[in-house]
Amino acid sequence: MPESYDAIIIGGGHNGLVCAAYLGRAGCKVLVLERREVLGGCCVTEEIWPGYKVSPAAYVNSLLRPEIIRDLDLKKHGFAMLPRNPSSFTPFPDGRYLMMGPDREATQKEIAKFSHKDAEAYPQYEAMLEKVAAFLEPLLVETPPDPWGSFRDLTKLARLGWKFRKLGRKVGVEAIEILSGAARPILDRWFESDELKATIATDAVIGAFAAPSMPGTAYVLFHHVMGECDGAKGVWGYVRGGMGTISNSIAAAARAVGVEIRTEAEVGRILIKEGRATGVALRDGTEFHAKRVISNADANVTFLKLTDPKELPDDFRQAVKNIDYSSATVKINVCVSEPPQFKALPGTGVGPQHHGTMHICPSPDYIERAYDEAKYGRPSENPMLECTMATALDNTLAPAGKHIISMFIQYAPYHLKGTTWELEMDKFADRCFDILNEYAPNFKNSVIDRMVIPPPEMERLWGITGGNIMQGSMGLASMFSLRPVAGFANYKSPIKGLYMCGAATHPGGGVMGACGWNAARAILKDKIR
Repeated sequence: MPESYDAIIIGGGHNGLVCAAYLGRAGCKVLVLERREVLGGCCVTEEIWPGYKVSPAAYVNSLLRPEIIRDLDLKKHGFAMLPRNPSSFTPFPDGRYLMMGPDREATQKEIAKFSHKDAEAYPQYEAMLEKVAAFLEPLLVETPPDPWGSFRDLTKLARLGWKFRKLGRKVGVEAIEILSGAARPILDRWFESDELKATIATDAVIGAFAAPSMPGTAYVLFHHVMGECDGAKGVWGYVRGGMGTISNSIAAAARAVGVEIRTEAEVGRILIKEGRATGVALRDGTEFHAKRVISNADANVTFLKLTDPKELPDDFRQAVKNIDYSSATVKINVCVSEPPQFKALPGTGVGPQHHGTMHICPSPDYIERAYDEAKYGRPSENPMLECTMATALDNTLAPAGKHIISMFIQYAPYHLKGTTWELEMDKFADRCFDILNEYAPNFKNSVIDRMVIPPPEMERLWGITGGNIMQGSMGLASMFSLRPVAGFANYKSPIKGLYMCGAATHPGGGVMGACGWNAARAILKDKIR
């Protein structure tokens, strides 16, 4: 007979591993099944070229919940952060640049190069975000109530409404705009400098098929200011050894409490008997049985590929089909013989401009025009580039003197009009290299090798529908009580014993682990029969 478990988790991404670790701590017998040979999903480190340890997907960290780091003792298992200071560098075509970071006084001086008014407004802007964050952040680690659910749900909604009321009218209105609105009107209201607005606006569109002028981008922007790095709020950093260290440290914590983890074990279907999940079958036919099956895959994969359609209500299947998986992100990983040397800040070797995110994005209109081309099915002629070089702070990732550059690029849609990614991939990458070379003329000659990952390749590599790194849109219509679909934001599904724990659930995408942690607590409370 197949071996039996208390819980089987489909997918060894960081949320699945977090869920497994917490269930293991509670005494459950847990099995994690990962399709690939490496754990972590989109939060991985791989030796793409000999001697180069690359984080091919996720590349910086701030959102990983401090409670998870503490509870699972991740530092004991190898997790260590490298804070970035400065955190961003934006060169401009006229030879000027904007450098920003956690040092508020230094950041204000930098902003004052473009606008004294903006320099004075920036601390007030941050204070506004901090007030909103104080209300929203606790919601990240709660199971959302169902507005159409039980009396208990309605009571929870009432308590939430009371907390919202206590914010006061001014902060409450700001919170609603951040949750539902567009980033650009907010930035236009606060600031006058295009250089500052462009630098901030890049955080509003990462991973989204949307321009900063579109609703929903304010919340994506907000995601980038509500994390922390070693206790410092709003600071982003690199993970020593690459992003895979997060997943590997969580896996080590899970194994320490008895969790079994198998790689190269692709689940082919979820086993269901009499309306209840009873286990999984691998692609090779091997079966494992369990009282609970927990999917770290997105809703499309879980319910439309792994689940027999006759086991699900028609309205639920239709709701899953309606989830927006649009993606317009390309990731290019590059190994180089030297750092990019920018005309705006000449020098040799590694400088402060290489510590954080290097933005190639001169104005908000530049981002809007880049989006305009993609919405008609064309890769942007002048895309927005976000470049990071973790080797500026982490000498464990590349041979001495060499570096890895991560390029996160907007916009290039999954579906191209009149052509294919096979034909366009290298041309698009060449264009991105040409753009960076305009700002850092040594870049192209420094390139040793590159790895180009357009949306269809993201889907193939990491199993994310449409190449959407958030496992579905992060707009208001697909968040909180509506994520992944209305009525099932409690990590459950219409099938008894079948749950979800990945970014498709509340609170969504980003390497925070909250989805897995929330799911584990919900599962442990659920006394299934």
